[in-house]
Amino acid sequence: MILAHLATTFAHIPASLALYFEEAQVSFSVMGLWSNMGWLARCVVIFLFIMSIWSLAVIIDRALYFSAARKQSREFAPKVAGALKDGRLDEAIKVADRSKKSHLAEVVTAGLQEFRSFGSGGTITEEQIESSKRALERSEAIVHAKLKRGLGGLATIGSTAPFIGLFGTVVGILNAFQQIATQKTSGIGAVAGGISEALVTTAFGLLVAIPAVMTFNYFTGKVEAFDVEMDNSSSELVDYFIKQSHRS
Repeated sequence: MILAHLATTFAHIPASLALYFEEAQVSFSVMGLWSNMGWLARCVVIFLFIMSIWSLAVIIDRALYFSAARKQSREFAPKVAGALKDGRLDEAIKVADRSKKSHLAEVVTAGLQEFRSFGSGGTITEEQIESSKRALERSEAIVHAKLKRGLGGLATIGSTAPFIGLFGTVVGILNAFQQIATQKTSGIGAVAGGISEALVTTAFGLLVAIPAVMTFNYFTGKVEAFDVEMDNSSSELVDYFIKQSHRS
């Protein structure tokens, strides 16, 4: 009898679950999930969507900018080195001017122009070298700020998107409990809408945050590598000025 009773009980479970889901009538399509959301959860999703568009725009912009900077710098470095080796300062500046997106070219151009502003003839003074060195440092700071443009927003999106999604989750859970209290029932149909919007906002928050954090870390590493390249180029250019002063 016990086995017969258990068999009868388990036989009713699928039918009961089917009845619950039929009562819930929750569609897992995009429009179905959207229609089950309250206005506050929809505001959270819209805000997360705007954040995702913003982060995508920053990612594309920085990827293109860094790619162009890397490519032009690789072409610029040997050309300007050859011009400086032959003492053709004007030619080196022209080469740097043609590489508008190169981080190295922008820094080197500032140093060369400051060095040339003292005049090409006569003895190279300590003041001329120091002035060129300060110009290089100022240019490095400016280029560093250009390289980091947009990364602060990317970091903010990566750190806040999960919490915004969590806020939507809390709202969804509260809606679920409110539906239980209103309908005086604890079945799946009573809480399905609130639970669905809670899960959607959580997932969307993570979907926005994860790429933002990963690309922020990647681009930060790129900026650090560019900073090292600019420091090395500045040091080499200052060494070049010092050698020229000893020859004059």
